[in-house]
Amino acid sequence: MRFPYTRSVNIAEVEELRGARWREETGALLDAGCRLLALFALPGESPDDARKSLCSLLCHDEDGSLHILRSEPLSGYASLTPQYPQAHLFERELCERSGVMPAGHPWLKPVRFNAPWPADAAERRPGPAENDFFRVEGAEIHEVAVGPVHAGIIEPGHFRFQCLGETVLHLEICLGFQHRGAENLFLRAAPRRRMSLVECLAGDTSIGHATAYCTALERLAGIVVPPRARLLRRVALELERLANHIGDLGAIGGDTGFLPTSAWNGRIRGDVLNTTAVLCGNRFGRNLLCPGGVRQDLSADECADALARLQAAYRDARASVDVMLSSPSVHDRLEGTGPVSPETAHSLGLVGMAARACGLPVDARFTQPLGPEPQEAAAPVVEHSGDVLARTLVRSRELDVSTAQATADLKALAAESPSPVQAELPDALPPLHLAVAQVEGWRGEICHLLMTDATGRPAFFKAIDPSFHNWQGLAMALRGQQISDFPLCNKSFNLSYCGFDL
Repeated sequence: MRFPYTRSVNIAEVEELRGARWREETGALLDAGCRLLALFALPGESPDDARKSLCSLLCHDEDGSLHILRSEPLSGYASLTPQYPQAHLFERELCERSGVMPAGHPWLKPVRFNAPWPADAAERRPGPAENDFFRVEGAEIHEVAVGPVHAGIIEPGHFRFQCLGETVLHLEICLGFQHRGAENLFLRAAPRRRMSLVECLAGDTSIGHATAYCTALERLAGIVVPPRARLLRRVALELERLANHIGDLGAIGGDTGFLPTSAWNGRIRGDVLNTTAVLCGNRFGRNLLCPGGVRQDLSADECADALARLQAAYRDARASVDVMLSSPSVHDRLEGTGPVSPETAHSLGLVGMAARACGLPVDARFTQPLGPEPQEAAAPVVEHSGDVLARTLVRSRELDVSTAQATADLKALAAESPSPVQAELPDALPPLHLAVAQVEGWRGEICHLLMTDATGRPAFFKAIDPSFHNWQGLAMALRGQQISDFPLCNKSFNLSYCGFDL
């Protein structure tokens, strides 16, 4: 079933595909150029039922349309992964959470170690120390295991390198050590607490996830957000993008030994976070958004203050990054390091900066815009070499794009007369409806799904951080590289552990 991304869909009207049709039609859409946004089991009458109705949600970027396919209740199916690698994590997660077996999956192991495991599959579940890892055999092969406990104050993740000398033949990334059960917690929480939970799904992307959740709920409710609220949301999103890009560019400078940009950008990132605090009093944008709009408006003077802060931070950031990019030693270190081919990026379903650095114009700001307001950029920022340099240049160029967009929006807000910034939600949501939101966060596309039960209450919630798509891209970037390139490659992706470990 095809439907516009701005509308919700009645699940009862989605045909149940019998036999192998669900798998075949999902594959046909992927062959036709669609991307897999989500693969999930519909909530059933009994959580212990071994048979589940599965849904695949796909997006066609050329026209922005969404496609949803629903299977009849089943306990197993022929795995999509051997033919469509972008399905590999979705299928592992689906098996882990629902017990539906993807027959023929090449590497079926837990995605998150402390996630609930179907009761009938308990004997198949290994613990963290009991997992099999891919191994390369040979007299001169050696294995390097890093984590899950790290020297830095970061979240846990395990990286298993198979090396020949200093050359990485294979990297397997194992996450999920602190799965929080955020999606189930969301459904159990009181409605007034849900925004706080969503803002903590990935702490450095509070505005991105909050925007995605509010958008999904608003599409489910069938309401239109006031234009002024959409502008305020977009300003917040672009400030979040700027702060994180500036921080990452400084960290890339640090990993290349170029300390001036590393030091400067730490301070400049703080300036952008302080600009976000002008909007709502919180440097990470928490408590700004609410379903239906935003909680507070900006006066003309506050817009002028935010604009002055933004322009000063951009001036400093532009100069700091340009100094780094003009250094031949930095270029020599970044160029050719950690490349990912366009074919690999497409096959794995990479999103955001990681995809755009490989020449793929994957950007929800252009394919699924959140409103009719004009955008300053005409097209996504794209590089083509797929290496650390390309990922750095995408960030650098997006500094210009995000600053131009936030500047134009702040000027528009200052020039407008005050108007409402919230729309009222209805008392009841439509029963058995599913809404989808795609928001281009600073890492890439954030996707939230929200579905109601027969009484109109939220019965299913799924949040997909861009990191869920992109960790495998980091693993592929290390193939054939020196193991000493890992810190720089890792920073050039800068993926989220907690965004993966939802």
